[in-house]
Amino acid sequence: MVAPHSPPFQSDPPAIAAAKKQIRADCLARLKARDTAVDAVLCQRLTDALLLTPATVIACVWPFPHEVDVRPVCHALAAAGRTVVLPETPPKGQPLLFRQWHPSCIMQPGRFGTEVPDGPALTPDAVLVPLVGFDRAGNRLGYGGGYYDRTLATLPHALTLGYALAVQEVDHIPTGPYDHPLSRILTEKESLHFD
Repeated sequence: MVAPHSPPFQSDPPAIAAAKKQIRADCLARLKARDTAVDAVLCQRLTDALLLTPATVIACVWPFPHEVDVRPVCHALAAAGRTVVLPETPPKGQPLLFRQWHPSCIMQPGRFGTEVPDGPALTPDAVLVPLVGFDRAGNRLGYGGGYYDRTLATLPHALTLGYALAVQEVDHIPTGPYDHPLSRILTEKESLHFD
């Protein structure tokens, strides 16, 4: 089953957009400067957390070069019998589409340098959400395209597990009317629960 489409995405008011832009630049610089040895710790914590949930269809992420590489999480979930789906980025204004992935599936080029599995579209009951930045209120900062906000609006009952490294935490993420807080945020050091 494919997630229904949400209304067209609206952008943030100018002051919020400007504040997010500065925070985004700072958080991305911290992410890129990290000691990548912590990536394996975060991946193990994500795998453990997801395997403790009843979710059977789990949306993961194929990473950009500078992001934490969570492909080991995809492999571990598939080996444990969970169905893994990866996002396909549609034209702007639409929510993500999730396609089934398995270790031997064919990957195709996607938008923005991503790769997409050549599998059927499925609706996840848990969504792993990559974070550029986060705060302790459960607010997330992404890349600014609104794809995850639109997507999460179509999946109100899904577990939403954001992940980042501790260095990506900020005191406060300004939020606009279309931002969706997360159920949980996991770092290499701790798990924050908001549901």
